[in-house]
Amino acid sequence: MRWTDVNDIAIELLEAHPDIDPLSVNFVDLRNWVMALPDFDDDPNRCGEKILEGIQAAWIEERE
Repeated sequence: MRWTDVNDIAIELLEAHPDIDPLSVNFVDLRNWVMALPDFDDDPNRCGEKILEGIQAAWIEERE
């Protein structure tokens, strides 16, 4: 997965952290959690606030 795979990342985060409310996660932790996903393989420097916002929004949507 790459940073642009926001929906796939959201699904993986939901599975890895089922009891976490995505709204309570700060972007530093979110970035670290994404980079720790087993299928994630992208340059950490390619991530910005817009991407993290997109991942968080997709994660919220997956939870509903």
